[in-house]
Amino acid sequence: MHATRRTFLRTSSALAALGLPAAAGLRARAAEDPAGPAAQPLRVLMLGGTGFLGPHVVRRALARGHDVTLFNRGRTNPHLFPDLVKLRGDRDGDLAALDGHAFDAVVDTSGYVPRIVGLSAEKTKALGARRYLFVSTISVYRDFPGADIDESSAVGTLEDETVEQVDNRTYGPLKALCEQAAECTFGDGATVVRPGLISGPGDPTDRFTYWPVRMARGGEVLAPGDPAHTVSFIDVRDLAAFMVHLLEQDTHGTFNGDGPAEPIPLGQFLPACARGAGTEPTLTFVPTEFLAARGVRPWGDMPVWIPPPEGAERCPAVSRARAIEAGLAFRSAEETARDTLAWWREQPERPLRTGLSAEREAEVLAAWHARDEAADAPPAEGDGEQDA
Repeated sequence: MHATRRTFLRTSSALAALGLPAAAGLRARAAEDPAGPAAQPLRVLMLGGTGFLGPHVVRRALARGHDVTLFNRGRTNPHLFPDLVKLRGDRDGDLAALDGHAFDAVVDTSGYVPRIVGLSAEKTKALGARRYLFVSTISVYRDFPGADIDESSAVGTLEDETVEQVDNRTYGPLKALCEQAAECTFGDGATVVRPGLISGPGDPTDRFTYWPVRMARGGEVLAPGDPAHTVSFIDVRDLAAFMVHLLEQDTHGTFNGDGPAEPIPLGQFLPACARGAGTEPTLTFVPTEFLAARGVRPWGDMPVWIPPPEGAERCPAVSRARAIEAGLAFRSAEETARDTLAWWREQPERPLRTGLSAEREAEVLAAWHARDEAADAPPAEGDGEQDA
């Protein structure tokens, strides 16, 4: 099915309003790999290290010449990094395997409960660690995603701070308490990184992956909302490089680990994903209200996209200024899409975990075009305005 002329003109006009040709892509500052190893090798302990972000941090640290040790339960991807020291245990009360080892820095990618983060921080501090980097989330912010935020914005709270059940309600506030637990033990030796949507090779959620995979299929693509709506995400490799850089610079503070350098309009993002997939699909932007009326949800059915709050003219933004000043750099959306698609194609075949199925997408597009075609049709005989 092809877009109607009305839909095509609406989309083209919106892109022109952005000052963009239909094939325009994001030009972002590329994440540059420094030449040679770090000036001062570090003994780095990874708490976790074998999920999504962890392996990229490990690879980056190894490429920079650091000595990396993994501590985990050995349940997730135990085949990874066969040449590294792997200490087995459980962060909740079984840290004995760490005894007799010394570390300069700790990277915590697997902390969700403040009591458990506190145990890890106290143990590694006693073993001589000077820097504790805790990976948090932008979901800590009380007003996310309804308002502009920076690192000084208020975080969510819990009436009962002893709660340890992690769910949609408690996840952000618990992460904020985890940050406090690390800072309580390490003081100026604590570093907190609050990532947004992490994307790229290895993504277990398919939230970003949906778009390059969908673009690779070609044809007419349902695009959500308005081309001017902005989206944010960070390539996992850029986040990992930034984290290792913070360790090397012994940097204290809290940083929003989000990207690109500025939020990117859908009118740029989706064509960049198409270029990464090597296709030229037709993008049909369908208004938010029409999608909502048909049960198409932001984020879940249309990944990455969150429309502006009701009555707002634009999507709220997460400030990246502090992180960029501290060394965060970004590769292009096209590169992330290309590499994510290449990784996806190497995996065993399975359905995407998020996003619309091909059948559901076609159904919504058909409904949208039927509406357009009905509006374009001349009135039937007898439907005209009656004389007074």
